[in-house]
Amino acid sequence: MSKIKPSKGAPYARILGVGGYRPTRVVPNEVILEKIDSSDEWIRSRSGIGTRHWASPEETVAAMSVEASGKAIADAGIRPEQIGAVVVSTVSHFHQTPAIATEIADRIGAGKPAAFDISAGCAGFGYGLTLAKGMIVEGSAEYVLVIGVERLSDLTDLEDRATAFLFGDGAGAVVVGPSDEPHIGPTVWGSEGDKATTIKQTVPWDAFHGGDVSTLPLDSQGAIKFPAITQEGQAVFRWAVFEMAKVAQQALDAAGITADDLDVFIPHQANMRIIDSMVKTLKLPEHVTVARDVETTGNTSAASIPLAMERLLATGKAKSGDTALVIGFGAGLVYAATVVTLP
Repeated sequence: MSKIKPSKGAPYARILGVGGYRPTRVVPNEVILEKIDSSDEWIRSRSGIGTRHWASPEETVAAMSVEASGKAIADAGIRPEQIGAVVVSTVSHFHQTPAIATEIADRIGAGKPAAFDISAGCAGFGYGLTLAKGMIVEGSAEYVLVIGVERLSDLTDLEDRATAFLFGDGAGAVVVGPSDEPHIGPTVWGSEGDKATTIKQTVPWDAFHGGDVSTLPLDSQGAIKFPAITQEGQAVFRWAVFEMAKVAQQALDAAGITADDLDVFIPHQANMRIIDSMVKTLKLPEHVTVARDVETTGNTSAASIPLAMERLLATGKAKSGDTALVIGFGAGLVYAATVVTLP
């Protein structure tokens, strides 16, 4: 017989507050067209993107996260020192160690919480939300701060016609806390590593450390290119449209609801065509509000779902207590979907 005492966590968890931060610089498609042979019409027709936000040198991964976190904590009505864990999903914090979560925790005045980073690409927010729920139910934390943050402008090849227009910067955060009722459904998540090369970094960091620099890609001026994110657009599109609609349906089934029970759909803001195709495949009723933040924010990877959630609530297109299906998918290839009650 085990001598370990049972956990004393909450019976359930829920999102209590949300916050977002978008860099002040708004970048229209015209700026992207300075480096690639394309048109505003082509970019909009392929992605639905008209503008995106790019961070200034001062708008670091940590700085954007602190701004978004402050809003989420205030929205949740708690004090920073009540946070027991900080989980940050990002692929654009360039220090291998320490985790940026530790700096963020200190800067927001959270005391001495558990703090760590995860790398799950565009599904990172869903992964972080699932971890937060587990910590609260287990009893290892009463409140968990989950942050999705990216400076993807640092990882964008502006001469790559296939991806130059896609990416933006920003941070989104939520506070997850205890609940007497289930407000975060079971997570349907997974990976398909056999497709890992469809979204990847162009060259690894160690290529600059004693490697053969003659193999590194060069820009139009002959200078060595910084590593960037590249993808096989058509392969990713087909996978997202056909396979992720199945995962979204599985999340609805796991939560015990149907599409008719939904109020809001918040998919990863990768591409407007993907979003519209998923809506059609899932046969979402007309009353369901669909997040289409990608039009003005671009693809912000791990930050896209909380940023879209924050904007829907701020503009009144969604309201507190609405039932929302959220799904993230991207590099890995990885995915995570769940049903939540909006804060």
